[in-house]
Amino acid sequence: MRPDLRTAEARARALVGTAEHRALGQLRAAETVAFAHACGERDPRLLDPDTDGFRVHPLYLPSLLRGPDGGVDADYREDGMFRDEVPGTDGLAVNLMAGGQSIAFHREVPLGDPIELRRTLDAVDRKGRPGKEFLLLTVSKVYRAARAGDLATVTERFIVR
Repeated sequence: MRPDLRTAEARARALVGTAEHRALGQLRAAETVAFAHACGERDPRLLDPDTDGFRVHPLYLPSLLRGPDGGVDADYREDGMFRDEVPGTDGLAVNLMAGGQSIAFHREVPLGDPIELRRTLDAVDRKGRPGKEFLLLTVSKVYRAARAGDLATVTERFIVR
C-alpha cells in the first residue's frame, strides 16, 4: 500500500465515530434557485421565490458541506473537492471518488431557519488486492434546522486510492 494511502487509512480510523458539528447558517432563496437552475429544473415552485408553494430543491441541502456562501480558495483540493470532505485525506496525494449516496428526507427545508450539519465517519474498509488497494469510507450526515428539526439523513461513501 502506498504511504499516503496508509496515512489516510490511519487518520480515518482514528476519526471513526467522532461527530463534527458545523453551522451552515440560513439558506437563502437566491442560492437554492441557482442550484435548481443548474439541475435543469423547470418547476416554478423551485425557481421563483414569489410563486405560491416555493420550496428548496430537495437535493440542495445534501450538497452543502459549507453554508450557502461556499468556501474560500484554501478550502479546496486541486481536484475541486473540499480539503476536509473526505476524512483523513487532507494534504495527501490520494485520488478521491464518490462511491455512492443514500438520502432519507424527513421534512421540507425551511428558508431562514439556521441549519446545522452533524457529520460522522462511520466506517473505513480496505478493499482491492495487494498492490491495488483502496479505501472505502462511509460517512453519515444529519442536517437539522434550529426550529424545524431533522431535515435529512445522508449516507455517503468515498473511494480513496
